[in-house]
Amino acid sequence: MGVKGLFRRKQVDSNRVRAEGHHQLAKALSIPQLIAIGVGSTIGAGVYVLVGTVAKEHAGPALTISFLIAGIAAALSAFCYAELASRCPSAGSAYHYSYICVGEGVAWLIGWALILEYTIGGSAVARGISPNVALFFGGQDSLPSFLARHTLDLFGSEVVVDPCAAVLVFVVTGLLCFGIKESTTVQGIVTALNVCVMLFVIIAGSYIGFQTGWTGYSVSTGYFPFGVNGMLAGSATVFFAYIGFDSVASTAEEVKNPQRDLPWGIGLALSTCCTLYMLVSVVIVGLVPYFALDPDTPISSAFARHGVHWAMYLVTSGAVLALCSTLMGSLLPQPRILMAMARDGLLPPFFSDINRKTQVPVKSTILTGICAATLAFFMDVSQLAGMVSVGTLLAFTIVAVSILILRYVPPNEVPLPSSLRESIDSVSLRFTFQEGAEKAEDIKQLSLGGTSDEKDPLLVKEIYKNKIDEEKRRKLAALSIALVVVGVLILTASASATFFPSFPRYSACTVGGLMLLGGLGVLSYIDQDDGRHSFGHTGGFICPFIPLLPILCILINTYLLINLGGATWGRVSVWLLIGVFVYIFYGRTHSSLRDVVYVPVAHADEIYKSSQYVA
Repeated sequence: MGVKGLFRRKQVDSNRVRAEGHHQLAKALSIPQLIAIGVGSTIGAGVYVLVGTVAKEHAGPALTISFLIAGIAAALSAFCYAELASRCPSAGSAYHYSYICVGEGVAWLIGWALILEYTIGGSAVARGISPNVALFFGGQDSLPSFLARHTLDLFGSEVVVDPCAAVLVFVVTGLLCFGIKESTTVQGIVTALNVCVMLFVIIAGSYIGFQTGWTGYSVSTGYFPFGVNGMLAGSATVFFAYIGFDSVASTAEEVKNPQRDLPWGIGLALSTCCTLYMLVSVVIVGLVPYFALDPDTPISSAFARHGVHWAMYLVTSGAVLALCSTLMGSLLPQPRILMAMARDGLLPPFFSDINRKTQVPVKSTILTGICAATLAFFMDVSQLAGMVSVGTLLAFTIVAVSILILRYVPPNEVPLPSSLRESIDSVSLRFTFQEGAEKAEDIKQLSLGGTSDEKDPLLVKEIYKNKIDEEKRRKLAALSIALVVVGVLILTASASATFFPSFPRYSACTVGGLMLLGGLGVLSYIDQDDGRHSFGHTGGFICPFIPLLPILCILINTYLLINLGGATWGRVSVWLLIGVFVYIFYGRTHSSLRDVVYVPVAHADEIYKSSQYVA
């Protein structure tokens, strides 16, 4: 149970859930709904601010290329998610994939980090809606008293409470309890309206730009005023504008045809966001010189400079719609992650209960809403916003590692319940006897030299040699994956440690780089595991450019993780430490894998058939 328990892995097939008597989520989603979830969760109000901040401080007119590079970096993770989502179409997203490929310990930390991400993310989004809504009433002081922010004296300190944020969280929570089809329909409408606002910005802005001669570009001091480094720094900043497409993967169990629809949903959602971001940035930087952009309201102020003052209300409407859609996208995945963790025994069974009528985890959804509303009401969570990025980047990183494991060292054993012990022993004994008899016969034929109607002695030798070579290949592949991960950590940590003296820093970078390249070289040279063809649900999306693509994904996400800052990591460490204690005192002892028996994949079907025959 000790350290070994951290590496126990569960089965892929979500049919296991049915066998254990759990109610199922509704199969109601197809490609249009998945695109709505992905786009709605990704395009938040940040784009209405990021355009001005990044252009003015980092990229200048090259902001469009910054968005493109960040989109390509996000696409690396999207490719990994697309394959795993189609192979393992169950609720839980990155938690589910890491539990199958890496082990229970890592899966628990990922699930625990995602809980923090979605709770704080939803609260932060809700807190940002009320200032935008107040603009329609003429300012915060003009809001109705039951929605306006108030300052209260609690425990000797002043706290600014936000009733509007809490009300919006409860409204969205109620909507999510009605059912996945109903909630995604509303999210689709809100997202479509937000996209219409962005299309207005693009079309109307282009018209003004052609009328005025694109003054923003004509007066700029070149396309790269901050150099290539500034453009890349802008890419690192706007990368977080692409976070959200992973919400699509969390609904995998509710998709009608996951092998086909999930990859399309993830890919089209990310492509739509990237296209809109790039077009908006092209227009706004062209209307106003980058150095004159208002960092707080770049889009509405750009139109105001050209006399279109009424556009401010339209842009503000877009920001409110974007925030509402993002709020729905933040509260949708968390109940499903809690449900998946409870199904696996790592959390109390309360969280895994699915309402028979609406076919959604109502209890988990209500609890999620209460927690998010409480935070949004009492706390200014903007200071904690960096913690949202930790959960997402950790998930992106572990999904890329899972792809490497799936391709090179997929699990060759599956856990079966101890109740099947009789069938397991019977089938295992039969296979052992059969293999022993075949081996004895082969040895006999080898000693006799064989005959024309018997096995070729050379072929027998080749079979045993291949078995030994396969074991060596798996060990070498596992070592190479570990080498890549450690090399990336050393390289990114030393590259980011600018306070260190140059010599030890560059030495560490060299060591880390050599480890990374060595692991990449070995993985590129050796063959991938044949078991990958039958792993999980086949016939879906296959991630290209293995092993280069997932390794690049690991490198980029680890670099961004390390550069989030010490204060953010300090807060996250406290949360993760709490998670460790929860796992030690509850999850470890209640895990559904605590009493399982691991058997070779080749034996599993025969054991199930045998147990059904006995029953």
